[in-house]
Amino acid sequence: MPALPSLEELLDSAHVVSLPMRVKFRGIMERETLLLRGPRGWGEFCPFPEYDDDESSRWLAAALEAGWLGFPPALRDSIPVNATVPAVPAHRVPDVLARFGRVDAVKIKVAEHGQELSDDIARVTAVREALPEAAVRVDANGGWDVDQAVEALGKLSAFGLEYAEQPVPTIDGLAEVRRRLAAAGTPVLIAADESVRKEDDPLRVARAGAADLIVVKVAPLGGVRRALNIVQQAGLPAVVSSALDTSVGIRAGLALAAALPSLPYACGLGTVSLFASDITLDPLVADDGAIQLRDTHADAGLLEQYAASGERRDWWLDRLRRVHAVLAQNQHGLFTGS
Repeated sequence: MPALPSLEELLDSAHVVSLPMRVKFRGIMERETLLLRGPRGWGEFCPFPEYDDDESSRWLAAALEAGWLGFPPALRDSIPVNATVPAVPAHRVPDVLARFGRVDAVKIKVAEHGQELSDDIARVTAVREALPEAAVRVDANGGWDVDQAVEALGKLSAFGLEYAEQPVPTIDGLAEVRRRLAAAGTPVLIAADESVRKEDDPLRVARAGAADLIVVKVAPLGGVRRALNIVQQAGLPAVVSSALDTSVGIRAGLALAAALPSLPYACGLGTVSLFASDITLDPLVADDGAIQLRDTHADAGLLEQYAASGERRDWWLDRLRRVHAVLAQNQHGLFTGS
């Protein structure tokens, strides 16, 4: 097992940036992240502010894997990706899609707090009108209860959904939604996201028969190797997605997608297009519906241009100190996939 880099080494390599978004996503217009430069490349540590130190330790493990260990061998060098449409008004959908170029698959955010099902239907309608042949999936981020999910997916199924991602928050709820959709003859597959990455046991959703497929994200699962191990044990088709990462984090997602034995679905790794700026001069964005596997490097000028304020930098460095301490206390399985 590789040694955990010292806190001093991490602090010396750390850059905290705040990047502007083109559209509001997850309720934010600025994405803060901490970038680390290791001997094998760059890593990204960007758990959302509300995540506690224990949960955030998996994100740090993933960043250290990228920067200090590197990635496992790739089985493919071109990764198909979906476009992502945030919970914008329907009239803004064409502008959002235009930033992605060719689009073969689209993930549409639904169940946004403060919006109605009619807003979701209008947004999905706008996507389907713009892209009649594309694969369409919706992501509720656990925003519905079981009854709301069954009603919503019953109506949205008319658009030929590829799958619905995390319609309700709990594993038991996912199983119930899946059962009721099947009983009603509603042809919508259920994908688990939060029920994989935010659970102490990421395999429980598979054992419960609560999903048809799983969404895997490198950072919340603790790195590429750990994510590969989870997919293998789950025995379900996997969709690789991102956590609103810069190109540094997307590179790790591409490494996971490239290493999977099977990649049946387009990946949710096109989110750099939602940023107004990135931290590299050659961003990892889709070209002709796919991203080519390649390394990426943070640009010194962009790191300086988008450097976070002193107060926010201090906040992130304090967080790094705390989370490093958590990781130091529990290093079992670090980088190993166990």
